[in-house]
Formats: sequence, C-alpha cells, structure tokens
Amino acid sequence: MDALKKNPSFKGRRGPVVLVIMDGVGYGEYKEGDAVADSKMNYLNALTFGAHSIPKCPQTKLKAHGKAVGLPSNDDMGNSEVGHNAMGCGRVFNQGAALVSDSIKTGKIFEGTAWKEITDNVKAKGTLHFLGLFSDGNVHSHLDHLKAMIAHAKKDGLKKVRVHVLFDGRDVGETSALDYVDAFEAFLKEQNDNNFDAKIASGGGRMWITMDRYGADWAMVDRGWNTHVLGQARQFATTREAVETLRKEKPDVIDQDLKEFVIADNGKPIGTIEDGDSVIYFNFRGDRALEITAAFEEDSFTKFDRKKRPKVCYAGMMEYDGDLHVPKRYLVDPPSIDRTMGEYLAASGVRTLAISETQKYGHVTYFFNGNRTGKFDEKLEDYVEIKSDVIPFEQRPWMKCAEITDYVLTAIGSGKYDFIRLNYPNGDMVGHTGIYQAVICSMEAMDIQLGRLIKAVTEAGAVMVVTADHGNSDDMYEHNKDGKVSLKADGTPKAKTSHSLNPVPCIIYDPEYKGEYLNDPKESCLNEGLGISSIAATCMQLLGFIPPEDYDKSVLKM
Repeated sequence: MDALKKNPSFKGRRGPVVLVIMDGVGYGEYKEGDAVADSKMNYLNALTFGAHSIPKCPQTKLKAHGKAVGLPSNDDMGNSEVGHNAMGCGRVFNQGAALVSDSIKTGKIFEGTAWKEITDNVKAKGTLHFLGLFSDGNVHSHLDHLKAMIAHAKKDGLKKVRVHVLFDGRDVGETSALDYVDAFEAFLKEQNDNNFDAKIASGGGRMWITMDRYGADWAMVDRGWNTHVLGQARQFATTREAVETLRKEKPDVIDQDLKEFVIADNGKPIGTIEDGDSVIYFNFRGDRALEITAAFEEDSFTKFDRKKRPKVCYAGMMEYDGDLHVPKRYLVDPPSIDRTMGEYLAASGVRTLAISETQKYGHVTYFFNGNRTGKFDEKLEDYVEIKSDVIPFEQRPWMKCAEITDYVLTAIGSGKYDFIRLNYPNGDMVGHTGIYQAVICSMEAMDIQLGRLIKAVTEAGAVMVVTADHGNSDDMYEHNKDGKVSLKADGTPKAKTSHSLNPVPCIIYDPEYKGEYLNDPKESCLNEGLGISSIAATCMQLLGFIPPEDYDKSVLKM
C-alpha cells in the first residue's frame, strides 16, 4: 500500500481530525415522529444554525441508503454495517443483499460447492434446517432468499426441511410477524407433497434469542441453541398459536422481544437438529451471525453449555469474517473491499484512535476497515471498546456516550492522535426500541457530549466532522401513504422501529479555518448530492492529503 500524497496547499491544524458518527441520526421527512428535531439539540443546532459563540458551519446532506451504500434499490434502508463500509472505504461496493439476490437470480449459489455439500449431506436421510431473521427488511436477510432456497432444495430431491424463525420488528413493522407467518405458511403448503415436508420448527424474537453481537449478551445465543437445536422451549401446535398466545400474555410485546417457542406434535418437537443434518444460517449480514456460528463450528467452545453438539454440515449465507474465515462454509462470496481509508492512513503514518461502546465497536473497526479484523499497524492504531450495559436500551437511553466522550477528550488533548473516529450508538439502538421518550432522552444525552467535544476541538485547534451512517431516530412513527401518522387502536401513534430512508448530516466544524476550502455561511459551500462514501475523501483532505483518484469525491469545495 502506497502512502497518500500530501496536499501542498493545505496549511494544517494544531489538533486532530475528529470524525463523529451519530448512529441513526438523520433529517426527518415528517414533523411528527422526528425525535431528533423534537429534542433539545442545543449543540447540534448551534453547529447547524450558529449559536453559543459557534458560527454556522459548512454543511450538507448525504445519502445513506439504497444504491448510495451498495444496496439493490433506493427503497432499501441503509444500516450501520454498509454505512461504515461506505465511510471507511470511500467507494460504493455491492453489499450483502444485492450479492445474494444476484447469486440466486443467476443460479450461481446453487452451483457452488457449499450448496452441493449442504444438500448432498441430507439427500439420503436427514433434515435441512434454515435459521435466520424472518422478514423482508433486507438488512440482515430477506424472505425471498429463504423461499428460493427451499424451492431449490425440493428441486434437488431433498425430503425434509425445517425453518427456525427469528421475528424482526426492527427493520419492519414492530408487530408484523403474523403477516409474514401466514404468507410463508401458504408458500410451504404449495411446496409440500408426499415427497417433500417443510415446516416452521421453532422461533422467537431477534432481541431475545440467537442474534446477539459483539459478545454483549451470550445468554441470547444460549436460549437460541436450546430452542433451535435441542427443542427445549415452550411448545405450541402452530406458529400462529405461539405468536397469538405470547402477545395475549404480554400485550405490549413487540416482535423482536417475543419469547422462544418450539412447534410440537404430541409433545415432541418437530424440528430438533440432529447428527447428520445440514444447517444454513440465511442471514447475509455478519455481526449478528458470528456467535451462533461459533456455537455450531468451534470445538473448544466455552460461552455456554451446549449440552450436546450435533454433527452437522453448517453453512452461512456469506462469509461473516473474512480474516478469520468464519464460517468455514458459505454460499455467497462477500464484497471484496480493498484500499480502505484506514489502510491508506496507516501507510501514511497517521496516528489513529477508533472508539465506541460494545454495540458499535465493530463498526468503527471491523466494518470501517472493509470487513477486516485487526489493525493495519499496531504502532499507529489504538482501538478502544467501552463495555455496553447488558440491559434494554430504553432503560439506559444515554448508553455510554459520556464514557466515550471522556476518553476522546483526553485523546484530543494528548497530542497522540492525528485522526479520531467515534460512534455514538444512541440514535440507532434506542431508536429501535420504538419508545419515543427514551429516544428523546438518548438524543439530548448525546447532544451534551457534542458540546463537550466542541469545546475540546476548539481548545486543541482540531477539526470535527459530524455525520451519521443512516437515519432512525428521525422517523419514529409509522406513516400512511398520505403522510399522516398511522394510529393504533387506542389512538396513539404506531411506533416505527426500523431505519429510515432519510439523508444524514455532514457538518464541518473547523475553528482555525485557514482558507483551503470554501467556507461561506451565506451560500452552499459544500458539494451536494453525495453519499456517505464521500466522508473518507473529506477526512483525508482535512488531514492534508490528496485522496485516491477513484474515491468518491469530498464534500469540500477546494
């Protein structure tokens, strides 16, 4: 990797460039339900409009969804993984959803070695199990992918399929589970005949079982293992009965929090995972796939007592960790992301700090570095994880934003770093709860930390770039096609727990500006119509470098 070329026209700054990623904070389309606009964001507003001795800053709106981050269409919501990929690599790569859809469309997925190994393993006897997020949210998975694989499994002569469903309620409507169940059951009915038997075998909410990430709560994976593999959970005759009963017992529960269950016939679970079976984890996104994959694949596994580990042929939809090569078998090749910003900065001698709390630590490291584990240069890079609370986010909506800021303030003043990137998870993680009051609290807590950063950046003569990876807290209510808020039976707004399609901020706070780029608050002084992939070139320029020619252009008008 060659070092970046210095820009001889850039005069430099005393302090570092600080990239602040406000996860899940966009510009809302609707007034009602925009918790960001509804919060007292004194410091964010000061950067935007000018106040508190802070001048109005150069700013623009960036696209953070759809094709701007490598997803199949502009109807697809952005997410934290593809968002950090785009910011970190400075270009747009086709991402998981698009890659899987293309592979299914061309038939390449079914021609690959992994699919053949999975299906050959159970042609004579045994069961093919599918496990994953049961929705069309297209962030972790898509039901169309699952249906295509089931149909092809039948075509390949398999006899028995069992599906283990993880209800969504975050990337789709918060209580939409039965819509998906009914449609899927109808699909299975069309597939089933005397030679093919496909059924839903177990399930539960994605935030209660199986889909933990970053080691935040291994108990979730333990519950999932007991449910999907061992069949040890509350029994029901049908999936609909399970959902209806669980909702009746706890009326306010949303899909992501539904308790675990198994489908049973005469007291016997219909889909435990046994020796000789095959298992496909059909999520294409990696962060919430690694832990359940470890439970299936690792010999020396110590995170919980598996009780038994069936000998199965296991595959992931994609490779979830390219450096560790996890899983060992996968159906679709991931995007090959190269020449990331982090790699260029390391080659150029830039001293870097990456920091967040557990929930987003992997985003400012692994995903920002192009799905790469580890550092590019141990001497130049420091990665810091602040441990997240293991508690529902609405109960601690401020999360760890103060602790993150504490560390960053020391780092800014130390003179040790040239580039600092940090992620505040508040807008995304609390936004997913759908609890409006908690989101307001999370936004205002984060804004206090922005105020602390502004002061430190000013004192150090640093530069701060404020942006986001996608929207979420800016769109907290479901809206009808006419733009009006969708109401529940009791007349209150129906909460929206998924990401938004809204643009996100890009604000440049440069208190010791020296004229290298246009900075006139009376006119549009940043390039417009760009996506968040432009953040990389922007930060490179503010560090005094000339970005690579094939990087998406900077927001700065130099």
